[in-house]
Amino acid sequence: MARWCYRHRLVVLLLWVGALFGLGFSASTAGTDYANVFSLPDTDSKKAYDLMEKAFPASAGDTDTVVWKVDEGSVRDQDVRSRIQPVLDEIAGMKGVGGVTGPYPADAAGAAQISGDGRIAYAQITFTEQANAVPKELVQDVVDTARGAGQDGLEVEVGGQAIQRVQEPPTGLAEMVGLAAAAVVLFLAFGSLYAMLLPLAVAVFGVGMGLFSTQLLSHVTDIPDLAPLLSSLIGLGVGIDYALFIVTRHRKGVLRGLDPEESTVVALNTSGRAVLFAGGTVCIALAGMLVTNLRFLDGVVIGTSLTVVLSVLAATTLLPALLGFLGARVLSRKQRRMLAATGPEPERSSGPAARWSMGVQRRPRTIAALALVVMAVLALPVLSLRLGATDQGNDDASTTTRKAYDLLAEGFGPGFNGPLQVVVDGGDATALTAGIKDTPGVARVAALPPASGVTVIQVVPTTSPQSAETDTLIDRLRDDVIPEAGAQAHVGGVTAVSKDFATVTGDRLPLFIATIIGLGFLLLLVAFRSLVVPLTAAVMNLVAAAASFGVLVAVFQWGWGLDLLGLGKEGPINAFLPVIMLSLLFGLSMDYQVFLVSRMHEEWVHTRDNARAVRVGLAETSRVINSAALIMVCVFLAFVLSGDSGAAMAGVGLAAAVALDAFILRTALVPATMHLLGDSNWWLPGWLEKRLPHLAVEPKEEAAPATAAAGEGPASVVHGFVRNTAGEPVEDATVTLMSQGGRELDRVTSLADGSYILSVPAPGTYLLATTAAPPLLKRARRLTVVGEPLVYDVELEEAAEVS
Repeated sequence: MARWCYRHRLVVLLLWVGALFGLGFSASTAGTDYANVFSLPDTDSKKAYDLMEKAFPASAGDTDTVVWKVDEGSVRDQDVRSRIQPVLDEIAGMKGVGGVTGPYPADAAGAAQISGDGRIAYAQITFTEQANAVPKELVQDVVDTARGAGQDGLEVEVGGQAIQRVQEPPTGLAEMVGLAAAAVVLFLAFGSLYAMLLPLAVAVFGVGMGLFSTQLLSHVTDIPDLAPLLSSLIGLGVGIDYALFIVTRHRKGVLRGLDPEESTVVALNTSGRAVLFAGGTVCIALAGMLVTNLRFLDGVVIGTSLTVVLSVLAATTLLPALLGFLGARVLSRKQRRMLAATGPEPERSSGPAARWSMGVQRRPRTIAALALVVMAVLALPVLSLRLGATDQGNDDASTTTRKAYDLLAEGFGPGFNGPLQVVVDGGDATALTAGIKDTPGVARVAALPPASGVTVIQVVPTTSPQSAETDTLIDRLRDDVIPEAGAQAHVGGVTAVSKDFATVTGDRLPLFIATIIGLGFLLLLVAFRSLVVPLTAAVMNLVAAAASFGVLVAVFQWGWGLDLLGLGKEGPINAFLPVIMLSLLFGLSMDYQVFLVSRMHEEWVHTRDNARAVRVGLAETSRVINSAALIMVCVFLAFVLSGDSGAAMAGVGLAAAVALDAFILRTALVPATMHLLGDSNWWLPGWLEKRLPHLAVEPKEEAAPATAAAGEGPASVVHGFVRNTAGEPVEDATVTLMSQGGRELDRVTSLADGSYILSVPAPGTYLLATTAAPPLLKRARRLTVVGEPLVYDVELEEAAEVS
């Protein structure tokens, strides 16, 4: 596949461009039809909503608020009433609005909607649908009409769940900042503009195709509007990372003497396999969300998984084609000049990565202990994790919802922004109303006229919707007050729904975690033929999750650094975030584990030396893993700029998770632990080995036979002559024998007559790379050795001048 894509690169590129523009045109023509289908069956708040919908069909929808404040005088003044009342009447007449309840005329009922000092008043707008089903066009008309009544000395703002949905931040800002930051990291890593552009191109194609496909799918299935945001978040990260791994392996092959086509094939046959496996693990981790039985997450799974699949497809088909267009220009000019002048570089690990790897091997206990202490300290805040929901109080201070929220809290108390609805369908509603009034934590109570045997009691707490005291009040009403009054009633409203959602999520979280850890364990067990490697990975994933949620709690729940990030005040962690974040975290953690351990496993298969396998694997992969993680951190942190508190929370949490996973766990704790465990890392019972299916992350390569390892001579040899096109011998040409995975097995220099001879460890298929000083061209060919010495002559052509 890689060779075909390389050789037919123009066809592949045109197919991808055509598919991207075709999907884009279709998606823009069809438009969006995202549906936030949100249902919590068998919860008290859902029962309350069902009763409301049955008894008050025109009032069971979302209730939002128009609030106004005068700088001087009173909201009862005629000039204020003459501006506000016509606006409320116009809103009430809009299709999709069930009714508007205002403070005028200021009778006994209306007086409750005016603050004690007379400077702030509000009107309630009741839509016929829940917030997620109200058309955005209607909501925008309400906002424009209401705010149009404002003037000097009269401030008019609009708040509520439906209103919040139309305050979408400028699209694309976070993605562009993330791409720019990734470009800087890639350029520093590669030193080549062309190489830098490759991962960005793959990510753009993968994410673009994923978003357009998700938009089209929104017309045939329920997909929430959260899905495209999360799809772009994860798609950019994995798309860039997957291409980075392949391009890094390709550049290494070219530097070691392979021609660009052969190097591309080797890169896709090694790192490409790991990319396929890693993408599969991410999709499986995302699919783990389905076990929570939270139906609105189904659309998130569809959108994010589709984007990951398309990113993997772009990395394994589009990327080889782009590498074909670049050829040797995938290297920097300096690298091309050095390659032409000195020949291929030897296979060696040097620099900071190699020194760190040696240090981990020498002091595994110390490094493991330090890493565990750091992760434990960061995980401590997770003990106070409280799930809930953000509200308009977390919006940007310049938004109308935040201004309305603050005005209502100023005029009527903090609990006014999260009223509860006690829906009574049996028993003495009057006695229940009296009992609720006497309940600690209740500021105001108002019973609405009954309909169809159902009475709704509006309850305003003394504390804000995000407060733990409000959650306690809901429990007290359900467990004590309602049973004592002998009534059949249910507590509903947005605040109660948020609390129930947090409870349901918390209850199902253990099953979800067990599912994704179990699936990840099985995948790694099959891939690496070991019980200890997947067990270690599972433990490390739990450690990473605890530490990353600790950071999340410290920032968003405790408020550490919120002012610096410009994200408002502290509050509970969004209840849906643990499920989504853990899915992405376990998937990405599996990526790094696969790339790290696959190189270790490759070395273990050849040498059966655990210390060497861990040392070489860490030295050769830590730099690229850290670069990939740094790119992910930049992309995720950029979503702080999205203006969406949920996206910002997910971005910070995932950035912390990836940074801790790559820089501490995979770079220090995992290799240190594997050094301490020794050969037992690769232990697998014989009976299990026979029953496991074979799934190789890296191409299968036979280890050298024992005779060769013992010094009794190679299994065979490859020998011949190196000549130029005129048939003259080429002296001092570098001839290298490599495995199909690009691992150097033997290297010699041709003699004066051009002859060479290489040792072959065992029969099989190998790569033979030959490079000579300019003006001769390097050459790479695939050879099959069947057991007897193989004669192979190499002919080198003159190379063009390196530009």
